[in-house]
Amino acid sequence: MKTIYKKVFFSKWFQWLIYQLIRWYSLTFRLTVENESAWLSVVKSGGRILICVWHQQFFSAIRYFKKYQIHRPSLMISRSVDGEIIAGVARLTGWQPVRGSSSRGGKSALKEMIQVLKRTGLAAHIVDGPRGPIGVVKAGAIRLALEADALMVPFYVTADRAWFFNSWDRFFVPKPFAKVTLRFDDPIKLEVPATESEFEAQRLHLEKVMAKELKGLPPGASAG
Repeated sequence: MKTIYKKVFFSKWFQWLIYQLIRWYSLTFRLTVENESAWLSVVKSGGRILICVWHQQFFSAIRYFKKYQIHRPSLMISRSVDGEIIAGVARLTGWQPVRGSSSRGGKSALKEMIQVLKRTGLAAHIVDGPRGPIGVVKAGAIRLALEADALMVPFYVTADRAWFFNSWDRFFVPKPFAKVTLRFDDPIKLEVPATESEFEAQRLHLEKVMAKELKGLPPGASAG
């Protein structure tokens, strides 16, 4: 049975079906996009941008992010079966999936991400994925931006109505016809660290900046 599931998930027709369902469902959103032009002008002028997002929030951006396909942006996705579905959707959206994560194939994937980002000027990174803990920025995001000499742009999604999953990341999907806002934060320029403590300080800074935008946490709970 597991083999059958894998064959289905790896099939192009199934990935196309999921992609179409996401696109049509997302059409119901009453969408607003904020602060996009500043970082986009950097890419168009030859600079490099790394969009940083929490794992819980990437669903709502899938349809809109197709507009960036002209830049052939990249995204690191795990080698899991679920990751295969996401990778298929990413390809159909015009993004280049780079397969690997902190638990499997991370070093080679990070190296490839750096190379692709240097070449294309645009990439996105799920900073606490693929397994969390929620709200903890992984060191790979900082290494990627430093090695590629890219500005980091935190990205957030808010919705006036949404379903929250009982998963490690409190993954959320806006309800049909919800007011959804995609908001890009101001770019963050990293400094090449002289010590591990300086590197850690920059990781913690990004984590603090983004933590306030986590959604659906129980009252009194803290990220990480």
